[in-house]
Amino acid sequence: MNRPGFFLALARAAVLSIVAALVIVPLIATFLGGFKSVGELRASPFGLPPVWRVETYTDILGGPVFWGYIQNSLIISFSAVFLTLMLASMAAYIFAQIHFFGSKYIQAYLLLGLMFPFATAIVPLFLQIRNFGLLDNPLGVILPQTAFSMAFAIVLLRSFFQQLPKELFEAAYVDGCGYIGFFFRFTLPLSTPILATVGTFVFVQSWNNYLLPLVVINDSAGYTWPLGIMRYRGEFMVEWNRILAFVSLTILPALIFFTFTQKYIVAGLTRGSVKG
Repeated sequence: MNRPGFFLALARAAVLSIVAALVIVPLIATFLGGFKSVGELRASPFGLPPVWRVETYTDILGGPVFWGYIQNSLIISFSAVFLTLMLASMAAYIFAQIHFFGSKYIQAYLLLGLMFPFATAIVPLFLQIRNFGLLDNPLGVILPQTAFSMAFAIVLLRSFFQQLPKELFEAAYVDGCGYIGFFFRFTLPLSTPILATVGTFVFVQSWNNYLLPLVVINDSAGYTWPLGIMRYRGEFMVEWNRILAFVSLTILPALIFFTFTQKYIVAGLTRGSVKG
């Protein structure tokens, strides 16, 4: 028996279990808190509810406010994902397959976008959004989110595209398939893992974005779910059970989306990390 290897595996399992507990326990406590009364929540925040009160969840699901927030968030998030994947995949394909003068300088310029936090650009960004008349418009949130996701997306997609077999492109070129045809017929179908990886990260980032919608959207009818939670918290300041139920329902779409795409995320990051 290899004792050092056994203890190393045991220590690794213990660390991973602790990390998993730190992530899962708050989520479970939040979900269970929606079934409790305020008094039960204060007495036992992490325990099971003595009586399962489903009316808190049914009241939220039965009202139009919750679904309005979810609809706004879904429209913005999926639009940002679509635009990011469409534009970033084209740019990454050019950088990976076509060599031209100045390509390295353009890539370096795009990578600068990874160095600046989003909050540092919020004031000039607000001024530009106002000048274009996009305040209280979903495009005022979608377009900046797409722009700030481009650098990250191009880095991952370019690394993945570079690993596609060169022989495949050469054979397609001999058969009369050019760069555009190869991109749509071969590159995109073979890049499902990395496209799902980038799309998931962009979706979750857009779904949880609070600062940009706060600056752009003033009409409550256009609120996304992070803004909706703050408004809901203002209305039910003392009823933390309702707030926890609202939070549980709003984070559920992101969890479901991440669950169905996690295998593609692992495959995309693993294959895309061999070359840079």
